[in-house]
Amino acid sequence: MRWRKSSISLPAADPTPEEIFRCRRTLLKAMGLAGMAGTLGPLLAACDLWGRETRQVEDTLVELRTLKAVPNQTFGPDQLGQPMTERRATAVVNNFYEFTTGKDVWRYVEDFVARPWRFEISGLVERPVTFDVADILAGKALGELEERLYRFRCVEAWAMNVPWIGVPFRHVIEAARPKPEAKYVRLLSFLRPEQAPGQQSGAPYLRLWPYFEGLTLPEALNETAFLAVGMYGHELPKQSGAPVRLVLPWKYGYKGPKSITRIELTAERPPTFWSALAPDEYDFWSNVDPDTPHPRWSQATERMLGTGERRPTLPFNGYGEYVAGLYAGLDKNDPRYGFGLNA
Repeated sequence: MRWRKSSISLPAADPTPEEIFRCRRTLLKAMGLAGMAGTLGPLLAACDLWGRETRQVEDTLVELRTLKAVPNQTFGPDQLGQPMTERRATAVVNNFYEFTTGKDVWRYVEDFVARPWRFEISGLVERPVTFDVADILAGKALGELEERLYRFRCVEAWAMNVPWIGVPFRHVIEAARPKPEAKYVRLLSFLRPEQAPGQQSGAPYLRLWPYFEGLTLPEALNETAFLAVGMYGHELPKQSGAPVRLVLPWKYGYKGPKSITRIELTAERPPTFWSALAPDEYDFWSNVDPDTPHPRWSQATERMLGTGERRPTLPFNGYGEYVAGLYAGLDKNDPRYGFGLNA
């Protein structure tokens, strides 16, 4: 998973924005070379680039609708126990392969149409339902919106702390009335190659789109599973999974699909995207575990977005008291389902 190089440059005729000016001054002061600016062309150019890209990323956030949400008292600052990640940092580093294999997803989402948007829940349910995201945003479909402060852990060993806005995922599942034979939940994202460069001919993973993931039904009903429609007090940005995504804070980030279009309840365990691509590297469960390294890197520590701080990885990403019981007595590769529901 690679990082893309930027090709954006700052035209010479543009005035120097404040953030670029601060970057230059800080750099020169730190180096003790305030009188030698002419010898630092490449470094100053990097400041120019950083400032321009900062403003471009922020442009992807300015038109997002403000949302009202009730703070969840269980998943608030006390439970989080860490500072929130800066909003911009979460907007500039993303994984969303439907658009690009790079982290700069914000460059490629302009043509993506995230409104209006509906998703359905069907399969082994008594009452198939189609939800309009506009109704969820208005609090008409699944109850009032709430804000939860969650740790988020990527399998690539970077992490962030995010104030998500949405509704408990179990509200979605329960609205459809699962049948007794339902044991798993399958989720699908969108297929729009005309809007998503990563889904166009010649792009990687073309045979696998749309993105698909899966959970056990007890995992989906767990109190920490969260259907997010916003973050930082606003609607989700496109690069962050607009307009609706699943957040599973005890699992690696790829287990939570973005831009969901369909949810299906099944009797059999569904395949999952990354397990289909690389079964030796990505398993069905994908719970955050510092003691189980990825085949190509350690999971013992994580790097925080925005600050670069290195921290120890927590089992289940710090949510063990809420989810560890789902897996009690079972090997992580055990094909059984149930986890306390029908065990």
